[in-house]
Amino acid sequence: MSTSLPGSEEPLDPQAARLAAKVRMLMLVSALTTVLAVGAVLAVIGYRLFKAEGSAGIVEVTATLPKGARIISTVAAGERITVTIQIADAIEIRTFDAKTLQPAGRLKFLAEP
Repeated sequence: MSTSLPGSEEPLDPQAARLAAKVRMLMLVSALTTVLAVGAVLAVIGYRLFKAEGSAGIVEVTATLPKGARIISTVAAGERITVTIQIADAIEIRTFDAKTLQPAGRLKFLAEP
């Protein structure tokens, strides 16, 4: 291997050759680090895309309401679904987990006699 600059016929002195070798090594380390970093980012993105929660399928649930009940509103916030129901003169709020649609809580409001 020749230790001369491209396009010149004169060989480099030993000190310049060591400096050129050191620069080549630093460039190689930098390139390998960049390739590893890009590979790690792509691996994380791929993992997130293919292992996302909730992508297993469709969940169906039937919730029964008392006779004469009326749904006033529904709200989806975060990981909860809230349904406000009017039953006769009372208001009830039912909360469900958004992923499993399982009941998470019930809050009743009754008027004082």
